[in-house]
Amino acid sequence: MTNVIENLTTSRRGFLKAAGASAAVLVIGVDAKGALAAGHGHGAHLTPFVTVAEDGTVTALIKHFEMGQGTTTGLTSLIAEEMRLTLDQIQYEFAPSDVTKYNNLFFGDFQATGGSTAIANSFMQYRTAGAAAREMLIQAAAQEWGVDVGQLTMMDGMISGAGNSASIGDFVAVAATMEVPAEPVLTDPADFRVIGNPNTRRADTPGKINGTALFGMDVQLDNQLIAAFARPPQKGATLVSFDASGAEGIPGFIRAVASPTGTGVIVYAEKTWAAFQARDALSVEWDFSAAETRSSDDIRQQLIDAVNADQAEFSATPDADPAAVRASLDGAATVLDETFYFPLLAHAAMEPLNATIEPTADGGVILHDGCQFHTGAHGAVAQVLQLDPAKVQINTVYAGGSFGRRGNPDMDYQVEAALAFAMTDWTRPVKTVWSREDDMRGGYYRPAFAHRVRVGLDADGAIVAWDHRVAGQSIFKGTFFEDFLVHNGIDHSSVEGTVDTPYAIPGMYVGLTDNPPATNVLWWRSVGNTHTAYVMEVMMDMAAEAAGADPVDYRLTYLSGETPDHQRLAGVLRLAAEKSGWGTDPGAGRSRGVAVHKSFESFVAEVIEISRDDSGRVRIENVTCAIDCGVAINPDVIRAQMEGSIGYGLGHAMRDEITLDGGEVVQWNFPDYEPLRIHDIGAIETHIVPSAAPPTGVGEPGLPPAAPALANAIAAAGGGRVTMHPMNQHGVDFA
Repeated sequence: MTNVIENLTTSRRGFLKAAGASAAVLVIGVDAKGALAAGHGHGAHLTPFVTVAEDGTVTALIKHFEMGQGTTTGLTSLIAEEMRLTLDQIQYEFAPSDVTKYNNLFFGDFQATGGSTAIANSFMQYRTAGAAAREMLIQAAAQEWGVDVGQLTMMDGMISGAGNSASIGDFVAVAATMEVPAEPVLTDPADFRVIGNPNTRRADTPGKINGTALFGMDVQLDNQLIAAFARPPQKGATLVSFDASGAEGIPGFIRAVASPTGTGVIVYAEKTWAAFQARDALSVEWDFSAAETRSSDDIRQQLIDAVNADQAEFSATPDADPAAVRASLDGAATVLDETFYFPLLAHAAMEPLNATIEPTADGGVILHDGCQFHTGAHGAVAQVLQLDPAKVQINTVYAGGSFGRRGNPDMDYQVEAALAFAMTDWTRPVKTVWSREDDMRGGYYRPAFAHRVRVGLDADGAIVAWDHRVAGQSIFKGTFFEDFLVHNGIDHSSVEGTVDTPYAIPGMYVGLTDNPPATNVLWWRSVGNTHTAYVMEVMMDMAAEAAGADPVDYRLTYLSGETPDHQRLAGVLRLAAEKSGWGTDPGAGRSRGVAVHKSFESFVAEVIEISRDDSGRVRIENVTCAIDCGVAINPDVIRAQMEGSIGYGLGHAMRDEITLDGGEVVQWNFPDYEPLRIHDIGAIETHIVPSAAPPTGVGEPGLPPAAPALANAIAAAGGGRVTMHPMNQHGVDFA
């Protein structure tokens, strides 16, 4: 155990970077012909993504985790479609951690869920797997019956034809000996029964209603310990010493030890509440000599100063000439000049972070986790515990939300779980649990950002120049994602939605300045689009107002090209306008605002209608959303994701922020970081554009247009332009 502890004192950043880059292989018996041998119950793995048992049970192996976004339903639907099954005739389970089979095709050698890629990167993969299984089973039946393959069909778990009929399970043994077809014939979209069916409902709903669905917080293993961490209150602080005498009288308290990384104290107890009580009873001394001490006001001023500086640190549009843009602004008939600020935001998922490590008989471990980054977590646990990665397994369970928090470059909560387990004798499972307050005050946050935009218009109101300065904290610099997502000093997540805007804007320059983060910063639902879409759409609305033009018509002017981006974005804009009654009188005391944005390869437009009472308080009466996300796999799931992301985006813009006092987070729970309430929005209506294009993201694209559509509705009602968040701290009173 001594050697393990010595190894654990290695630089935290060093071992986390190595852990994130490692890849573990779990051998599950691929035979020489490319078909997977029996390796799950009594079934045979026909491809890595589908299992057919001898009793005819079909199981989809889900390589992405489920945090409420509908992945289990979507991926299962793809298998069901190709195997001619209904969703009721197929079950699913989460795939093991095995990057050789279950990597995210958009992320390289990394098994992970994120970036609204689950369906987009798996669409052909899972359909092909299902089609291959179908062809192998039919071929096996033809062989058994001595008939031509063309005489047989498969439907609802049965193979029929040539006077024969039998369950697909009867042919599993023969099919498993066959070579997997390289190019199975996929179902013609005209024959889809599951994909695009508006009556298809989520596959995971029954288990979540009846309580059989297992979330990380539900994991209760025999003889398990509970671990809770005392963490430093400020970024960069380290542990000096602690006194646990105040915890010794708490029933269930076992012991407290210093974390080997020097970043806190681990408290062990028999039950969760005892662990929290004991942790809170500790007397802890911290070294703040290298700690962050800036306040939120300090950070805000630094970012605003940066966007007002003469020169940005990096040019995000290297082909643009900032001097020429300034000259165009100087010669413009009208110049719009606005500064925006967006504070730190918490992810605030319903289920606080947790993870359980269980020892196995062979000296390995099982990580029970609502795991978002399988490869990173697998490598991190193996490295912390100094285990061969083959001795680490991941049992993926449901996660009660994430919004990006569960997947981060540091694998922070999985590392904590491994540290907590490492400091025991390895004979009992250890469950590490965060409280709501831990999650709110000690987690990772959406970075703070400032923008300054100057837009020049000619005498007719047309845009002639767009000078856009951005300042914030980089998410990807210093992580193992840097080589992939940072180029020429530009973290693309800081400027996405600006440099790649579909609008045909002449004379556009975007400059970026980085600011050292005062907290751990992380992607947050829709990442940089959370703030860039707001700025772009508020400025487009201001330009339309200055030009005396209708906001929808003005946007369409800059989406009039023949490119797919122009046509698809213009399409959702027209659809949302039509369905919302845009151009008609909304009635006394009501106004509408519009916003449109492309993110995660999907196109979303939203119109928000608000009312204002006699005291000026704003109420969101309805939201009309139009989305073009390619082939709509599960329309019901898409609508739910639009509703969820719209509500999530609006709630945070309306009233939420994380503030710092001397480097310490002020907010502690939902009373002072208030989530969206059910009365905040009257109704949300979503319209899905029919499309044959490949499916794209739906978990995040509904969020970016929501807040700017609200802001534009407020401005249309005479409430002024809201350029600082949260809105309720900057002149907007919500009913």
